[in-house]
Amino acid sequence: MDIKTIGVVGAGTMGNGIAQAFAVAGFPVTMTDVAQAALDRGLKTVDASLERLVKKEKMTAADKAAALARIRTATKAEAAAAADLVIEAATENLDLKLRLFAALDAAAKPEAIIASNTSSISITRLAAATQRPAQVIGMHFFNPVPVMQLVELIRGLATSDATYAAVEAIAKRIGKAPVKVKNSPGFVVNRMLCPMINEAIFALGEGLATAAEIDEAMKLGCNHPIGPLALCDMIGLDVELAVMNVLYEGFKDSKYRPAPLLVEMVEAGYLGRKTGRGFYPY
Repeated sequence: MDIKTIGVVGAGTMGNGIAQAFAVAGFPVTMTDVAQAALDRGLKTVDASLERLVKKEKMTAADKAAALARIRTATKAEAAAAADLVIEAATENLDLKLRLFAALDAAAKPEAIIASNTSSISITRLAAATQRPAQVIGMHFFNPVPVMQLVELIRGLATSDATYAAVEAIAKRIGKAPVKVKNSPGFVVNRMLCPMINEAIFALGEGLATAAEIDEAMKLGCNHPIGPLALCDMIGLDVELAVMNVLYEGFKDSKYRPAPLLVEMVEAGYLGRKTGRGFYPY
């Protein structure tokens, strides 16, 4: 399938980043969200991101204007269903995603591919909510989307070779490096990364060191560019908890038990950068 138009469902951090990546590569994008305010914030984020590229002379002002002009917005997810490829980038909540996939399946044209940017949820389970499981795939981008090259491509049990080939090709066309991954809780990166972050939260909760000391130790001792707790603040503590819960439920293994401090901070609304407070103040 020759993919020419893109739909993105969700205008948050991942959704607007995905929209930007495709728009810069020359694709018309329809970005949808339930609230106009979320769409406005998403477009503002894209504008600021592109302006930084202009200031660094990595993009011209004309190219920025052209990319922004390729993104249209709508408050109904079905507006994205006219696209050849629809990418769901909603909150990491299974029930929400299942409802979205059923709605998008009913609205999308028969040949359209529906992808999910989920970081942990089973693609096979999402595909089962549609009448086109062969045309469902995981397309897991990494934050910040315009900068990070990796895209995990996750095949569900029924994902067809044609679907995989089309999505792999489009990922490469927007400058990403796709890696094929089997459908399994957390896939590859988050199966390793999130337990490491969770263990850092255990260490903090047990008073082994301060947040700054834990992060500094990992940066200096393991050559990580950012410490695990600062990274968790960037990802969102709610997202980290959601992934750990998926791993814990999926594998039934206590090593994936979410750290009590993580649970408590999410309950308090300390979700990281997006709320102004996580392991660090913002």
